[in-house]
Amino acid sequence: MTSYKILMLMHLATVTPCLIIGAYLLLFQKGTNKHRMIGKVYLALMFFTAFISLFLPAHVGRQFLHHFGWIHLFSLLTIYTVPTAIIAIKKGNIKSHKRKMILLYFGALIIAGGFTLMPGRYLHDIFFK
Repeated sequence: MTSYKILMLMHLATVTPCLIIGAYLLLFQKGTNKHRMIGKVYLALMFFTAFISLFLPAHVGRQFLHHFGWIHLFSLLTIYTVPTAIIAIKKGNIKSHKRKMILLYFGALIIAGGFTLMPGRYLHDIFFK
């Protein structure tokens, strides 16, 4: 198995549960011990999956530095948003934390995830070929 496939499988294994966990966290009661515990798992998975994605070369569209593509901006968004959301909630800034969590879920999972289904991308090949 190639290193690309290993990294892609690691990325998929960490990002897929985030779709369900993130939706749960956004939809159900906030501030409980359960929310905090699940939130820590979610943020760790999001950070790790974003980190992994930086090692996956862009295969669609223009590349920067012969590796990075536009989709990597979502990885940087995640790597920035996770710690700043943690800082916000530790400071008691619930409004900022909430805004960052909504941005993270829809930006990094829904929008970026949608881009992964475009022709030429790994998931497009799995689902549509």
